Amino acid sequence: MPLTFDAPAVLGVLAAGTLYVRTARHRGWPPGRTTAFLAGLATILVVTCSPLAVYDTTFFWVRAVQTVTLLMITPLLLALGAPVRLLLDTVEVPWLRRHGRGPLARALTFPPVVTAVLVAPVLVLYLTPLYDLTLRSPLVDGLVRLGLVLAGFTYFWTRLGLDPTPRDDPHLVSVWIAFAEVVFDGALGLVLWLGPLLAPAHYAAAHPGWGPDPRTDQIIGAGVLWIGGDVAGLPFVVALFVRWARDDERRAEQIDARLDEAPETGLWWENDPALAERFQRR
Repeated sequence: MPLTFDAPAVLGVLAAGTLYVRTARHRGWPPGRTTAFLAGLATILVVTCSPLAVYDTTFFWVRAVQTVTLLMITPLLLALGAPVRLLLDTVEVPWLRRHGRGPLARALTFPPVVTAVLVAPVLVLYLTPLYDLTLRSPLVDGLVRLGLVLAGFTYFWTRLGLDPTPRDDPHLVSVWIAFAEVVFDGALGLVLWLGPLLAPAHYAAAHPGWGPDPRTDQIIGAGVLWIGGDVAGLPFVVALFVRWARDDERRAEQIDARLDEAPETGLWWENDPALAERFQRR
């Protein structure tokens, strides 16, 4: 099975993994978060050093798999590792603590903005000459891959809420954003399926004589971006609902504890912190 070696990716993964593990061990970090973060780094190696990397300039569908992985799977696993919280618990960052919940940070993490951050890179990649350029320039290709990971991490970081974030939006907002992302995946998939071939001269010259023809190759790739993107997003939806349920359970426990401590006078809802103002007597 052919393999390749991407030195910048390997060095970046080793550096990030070593720093995270050492810091997590020192802080007594939950093993599950460490496992998730390392798994996210491992997906980068799969994309850059496995047969996927060997054939990523040969077949359109291979590059589509890389895109879905770097935009949806890698950032989700990294965000589940809560690296921002680990950083803030370890290193004093006055500027971040001072401006982390400021007006600018809140505006940049406004739900529609975050949705655009996730969707725009893929649309720009596949609907502009940028895609053809990534096939010809390793530097541009590497920067695009880094941009995909950063865009995906921004999305999952703000939506999961495991790390400190500038906004505390309701969980239902994250659910609607997830559904919006599904719609965009479908639209892009249809455009690539029915539209003209991307980089036809490149793929015609690079075709190895086996495998799907360029049109079938792009149709498969369109399906990967459409269906694969939606399937890759399912773990996020599951994690979102799990966190939603845990937050509701934690809130119910806090209300019960306050009710137990409150004097037993009047009607029960008058002692409920969440309902007292709504049903207070006039």
